Amino acid sequence: MTGEPCPCGSGRPYAACCGPFLEGAVPAPTAEALMRSRYTAYVRADCDYLRRTLFPRKREGFNAAATRAWCADVVWTGLAVLRTVTGGPNDEAGVVEFKTAFTKGGTPHILHEVSRFRKKGGEWFYVDGEPGGAAQETAGTRPAPKPAVGRNDPCPCGSGRKYKRCCGA
Repeated sequence: MTGEPCPCGSGRPYAACCGPFLEGAVPAPTAEALMRSRYTAYVRADCDYLRRTLFPRKREGFNAAATRAWCADVVWTGLAVLRTVTGGPNDEAGVVEFKTAFTKGGTPHILHEVSRFRKKGGEWFYVDGEPGGAAQETAGTRPAPKPAVGRNDPCPCGSGRKYKRCCGA
């Protein structure tokens, strides 16, 4: 998989994108990079990485066996980052809104989440997420306006279909 494109949709090879993060060689430098690497970990069913990148106080509730079983039934088909609020290399907190497309049991699904990330000890961690843009933003920030998506525009979920035939249906 190292010569193939990274599952996160960056267009870069896995070995030059999320690979070093999943292998533990270097930490993700931004909240978005961590979110993309966690998506890649779901694609690869890498539950160790998913647990390791959870905010420490959230790890107790992580069920690796259930996550692994869920991943075995899922075919991931795309990731679209819709916006980020802070979460850069010099920030301590960040928000990433994204959509992932997947098929489970032959049925296509879209997961739309606004995720919160925090940095602790110089490393980014996933704190939590809420569906469809309902999450509270990081203190002192306001969400960027969402771009309008026309009916005939490509769907922001990354499916490759027109919006009207995908998430806009």
